Amino acid sequence: MMQGCLGSSIAKCRIQDSVPPPSLYHTVYAEIEEVGWEHLVHLEKDLSSLCFCILDENDRKHTLFIGLSQDYPKGLPSIAADVPFIFDLEWSVNSRLKDIVKQFKEHLLKLQEFWSTMENIDKSLCVVNPKLPSLASTYRQICIGNDCYMLLHMDARNPTSLPGYRLLGPESATETIRKKWKKNGRKWSNGRSFMENLAILLETTLPGPTKECKKIEEQIDCGICYAQYLPHDDELGGSSNEPDYECDNPCCSRAFHTICLRDWLRSITTTRQSFNVLFGNCPYCSDPVAVKSNSS
Repeated sequence: MMQGCLGSSIAKCRIQDSVPPPSLYHTVYAEIEEVGWEHLVHLEKDLSSLCFCILDENDRKHTLFIGLSQDYPKGLPSIAADVPFIFDLEWSVNSRLKDIVKQFKEHLLKLQEFWSTMENIDKSLCVVNPKLPSLASTYRQICIGNDCYMLLHMDARNPTSLPGYRLLGPESATETIRKKWKKNGRKWSNGRSFMENLAILLETTLPGPTKECKKIEEQIDCGICYAQYLPHDDELGGSSNEPDYECDNPCCSRAFHTICLRDWLRSITTTRQSFNVLFGNCPYCSDPVAVKSNSS
């Protein structure tokens, strides 16, 4: 009986501890009023967190997540949002939710050029990945022709600067592009648009996002033999299969015939074998791949 009463008392204490005092409700509600209830997306019942929907100057919607400490407003709130990098929150005991929103809007203002650049890439080039980019995404994988792809990494703080890059494709084709990039890298100018700089650097017109891109996306050729179908061969299984293996790296996702990938791995000295499985690296992105050492 004593144990039952003790357990009930402990449970009640825990419930009471998890319920914020009425004064905190009054404080948080008053501060939400200052921001505007129409911007509130969600509010936890225990006031541990809330979300605001904020529009930037170009009408992009952003969800701002705010975590409130138990000693709010003394404790520093935590923040998160769909942005490439978050800002350092300036906070004092006299700060309010409207101050967080104000600093967030100032942060969004600094990112407008970055998002405009990314949107220009999406509109002008054949973007393979990501299919549905978030506002926090800083990379684009674009098709540059001849079965080659370029993975561009943008600096969100300085979007007009020379981006980082990685080439995916046949070595014979990527080596030519790599030489052009090295030769023309110094010609990159922050005074020109990203698309102008890229055209000068690569010395070519890149595929656009319309029919050219759609045609490329529909082609599922093996990244090793560069054919969509294998020839009919009883030794290879007796069927003309399409590529049946895909690299797990979302920035690569290159397709291969298992047979072609198996032969490729066997030709590489760094490939390891455990039982009947070959372990090696993708010929395009170098991420780990694994296939059975036989067709059975």
